[in-house]
Amino acid sequence: ELKKGIDPLGKENKLFFSTGPFTGTLWPQSSRYSVAAKSPLTGGWGEAHAGGFWGPELKFAGYDGIIIEGTSSSPVYVNIDDDSVSIHNADDLWGQTTDETEKMLKNELGQSTKVASIGPAGENKVLLSCIINDLHRAAARSGLGAVMGSKKLKAIAVHGTQGIKISGSDYIHVMSKMHEKINTDPFTATRRKYGTTYLVEFMNEIGRFPSYNCQTSIFEYADMIGGEEIYQNYFVRPQACFGCTQSCGRVTTVKSGPFAYLGVSPEYESLSSLGSRCGNTDVEALLYAHHLCNLYGMDTIGVGGAISWAMECYEKKLLDTKFIGDLNLEWGNANTTVDLVRMIAMREGFGDILANGSYRAAEIVGNNTLTYVMHVKKQEIAAQDGRAHKSMGLAAAVSPRGADHLYAFPVLNEGGFDKEIMEIYGDECWPETGDRLDPQYKGYMVYVDENFAVLVDSLGTCKYGTMIPPALHYKEIQKGLEVTTGIKFTIDELKLIGERIVNVNRLFNVREGFRRSDDTLPRRFLVEPSPEGPSKGQVVELEFMLDEYYHYRGWDADGIPTPERLKQLDIECASDSL
Repeated sequence: ELKKGIDPLGKENKLFFSTGPFTGTLWPQSSRYSVAAKSPLTGGWGEAHAGGFWGPELKFAGYDGIIIEGTSSSPVYVNIDDDSVSIHNADDLWGQTTDETEKMLKNELGQSTKVASIGPAGENKVLLSCIINDLHRAAARSGLGAVMGSKKLKAIAVHGTQGIKISGSDYIHVMSKMHEKINTDPFTATRRKYGTTYLVEFMNEIGRFPSYNCQTSIFEYADMIGGEEIYQNYFVRPQACFGCTQSCGRVTTVKSGPFAYLGVSPEYESLSSLGSRCGNTDVEALLYAHHLCNLYGMDTIGVGGAISWAMECYEKKLLDTKFIGDLNLEWGNANTTVDLVRMIAMREGFGDILANGSYRAAEIVGNNTLTYVMHVKKQEIAAQDGRAHKSMGLAAAVSPRGADHLYAFPVLNEGGFDKEIMEIYGDECWPETGDRLDPQYKGYMVYVDENFAVLVDSLGTCKYGTMIPPALHYKEIQKGLEVTTGIKFTIDELKLIGERIVNVNRLFNVREGFRRSDDTLPRRFLVEPSPEGPSKGQVVELEFMLDEYYHYRGWDADGIPTPERLKQLDIECASDSL
């Protein structure tokens, strides 16, 4: 669909919204949709996912997906109401936050309408901007909110009443068994109470909680911004996406003061990026900064990564006042963090520089600040220190959309190697695979996990309940697809689907000029040993793991899929693309 070398913010880029065969069904956590385009942040494959209710509503309206082409000369929104699709003037919506946009469209179109929109950040083509649906669910990464903004598309409103036809007569029985497995697992009770905020304490304990722009993976004040603190003092109620009984969403509130709000709590990644990464111990400011990111429509990982980069550069006296003015960028300055969220969204002052992402900001500022950018392929790295979890380090390096913890999400073995896990890894499941600090066989592990993770994304379901306990793996997916669609896939066919997805994503990037040199990590992870905690002394042995990963992928030494492997996968690719 896209030509080589197009401008991601130009009219030739296209924006794809896609559901999966489980989206909107009774499969557990069947809420997800995917968005894809050429990324303005990385210049390569761009992809983001979100839960909530918008994806299922699109299915109920009768669509598996939609493609947005071209640009509009003035702001518009798309309204999909079953078979009726129309484009409307959005001048009155332009400039509004995502919550105001949703409120205004629901008042006009009906309260049952589901809305996906951009905020001011997307309108201003901030490269860290995202797409927000159902007020707080974010298709966050790759800067796809900027693509939507470049098209002058403010929102897509959907209302569907057509339902989804199911194939199998024993469908209810099969789905009941799937939900029973989810509901009886102890991890479900933990998520219902804390959401993903409990991971703050857990990750800090094992030395995997990035802090102070990833200088260390221990945050001495983790309990001040963690799950228990939020649960005890700011929690209102849990909130679930469509089809989910785990309810990892948190409605929270700060009742008074400068950071007062009622909204949704940060999940684990945001608590690191806007918290420990910035040395921030003010949990109320952290909650509010996350709330603002939702209103303005921005990726919290990217925003926190950019701010924490600036704070380290400030600490090292590398930022000239001509760029930052009188901003106080000392670690833990909560007011500055909150101020910069707005400044980035509105492209004001130093925020206009940070709006381009930390990599481009460092190019603008110069003075050796690029050394301190925590990125892969120009995208800010997530809250997973690769020195503490070698497979996560490799996964971030090879992900097609840049720094990414979810494309492979190599956590299948975190609960130990039970029978189901052994079946996924096959005969090559060595003891070293389960040691997070041992680089041996992590190339194989990421190869296996990527194939499964991208399959999960393509199904339209959540990785909580598939990739980690309580886990529904290949056998359950195989049966779920059979009773849902009537198609009987073998497990080998499902694995092949995943491998084909990974290779097509890779081919897109190869065509755009990406090579092995782009499959790398920040220098900090490669040569600076982790300074403290359970991972003290560790670095990421990336080249060793890359060689192994490429071997299993069937790619050459530069990370390019070989003609032989493409033939095995039945993928046609023009020779000039390689």
